[in-house]
Amino acid sequence: MARIAVVTGGTAGIGLATAELFAKRGWAVAVIARDPDRLSETEALLKAHGRPVLAIAADVADAEAVAGAAERVERELGPIDAWVNNAMATIVNPADRITPAEYRRVTEVTYLSQVYGTLAALRFMKPRNRGAILQVSSGLAIRAAPLQAPYCAAKFAVTGFTDALRCELIHDRVAVSLSIVYLPAVNTPQFNWARNRTGHGQYAPDPVYDPRLCAEAIVSTAAKPQRDVWVGRSVLMMHAAQVIAPGFADSKAASMWDAQLTDAPAADKPGNLFEPVPGPARIDGRFGDRTETTRSEYWTSRERDWMLAGLGGLAAVGLVGALALARGPRRRLPRA
Repeated sequence: MARIAVVTGGTAGIGLATAELFAKRGWAVAVIARDPDRLSETEALLKAHGRPVLAIAADVADAEAVAGAAERVERELGPIDAWVNNAMATIVNPADRITPAEYRRVTEVTYLSQVYGTLAALRFMKPRNRGAILQVSSGLAIRAAPLQAPYCAAKFAVTGFTDALRCELIHDRVAVSLSIVYLPAVNTPQFNWARNRTGHGQYAPDPVYDPRLCAEAIVSTAAKPQRDVWVGRSVLMMHAAQVIAPGFADSKAASMWDAQLTDAPAADKPGNLFEPVPGPARIDGRFGDRTETTRSEYWTSRERDWMLAGLGGLAAVGLVGALALARGPRRRLPRA
């Protein structure tokens, strides 16, 4: 019997790449998204791989809709083995120029949808004492950046919720895994869809990665759960800077203001924050000429810890050496 995966936001970008990779590897797949046309197109694409597919139209910010979607998957496909909380939304604008309604909506889609998806999956997984729940997160959950304060805050919240729930599952001896996959800048259509009132287009700062690399990390983690997975050297560097030199990380992140925007002026864009943006089911965005296609740049939490320990050791050695040089050679006291 095929294993069953659920992917929220699975009709474009990383979500679509992930759903397709699950199908290619023999999983039955359920996709939850808002746009009915993209859902229909995604359903046909996934069915071509010969496995059962269920396309569910729902707003992941609606807790009852998400719970109902989980019930449909269990009823029509079977027991859920992996649930991937991938849906997100953002707005590109300085923090003090974002409205309360926009803050609320980003929080609902990017944070609360992952809470609702997790609880919906856990309702069925916990009695069976098995299953994998994956939170698709971002390097901006490690090191926040300007112009996306609501999104950064929501991703930080996902980490806090997941860590707290993991402790509860350990306490209750529940063998359901919780994983967080931290992603870098990725070449997806989202850069064309985000709400933007900066007067410039949104731009993906280098390095930009292939969505299929992210899908590989997600699907591999669903099959062999890890606590945390880190995709892209930029994410690892952000974490190292935040741990070792947070003040420097603040200054470096400030430069991301300009790095996230095009030079050319652009009209304000309402984006997909409250309503879907029309368009085909598509994995790739407009940065194909700058996309890194390597398949080797992702690490588990254990591998990350070894690398950070090495960086910390080098930093400590450098600090000791710098202090020694600053003090200069010691003068020997004269003998009595």
